[in-house]
Amino acid sequence: MRLSEFRQALKDEFGESYGHVLTRDLVLTSLGNTADQALAGGVPARDVWLALCAETDVPKSRWFGAGVPAPRP
Repeated sequence: MRLSEFRQALKDEFGESYGHVLTRDLVLTSLGNTADQALAGGVPARDVWLALCAETDVPKSRWFGAGVPAPRP
């Protein structure tokens, strides 16, 4: 996942304003930082997105985008 894809997924799931608040203020337990801090620290955007989805109880069916199946392991 590219950073631009992360930003689009964030906007699609949470809206532009609320998504910005989440990435700035919500500490993601699994990463120990906010999404913005994790991204700035080099954590891959996909890992940050999945942590954000888990932390905010996004249904797993939407973790990979609406209508997009989860990637195979």
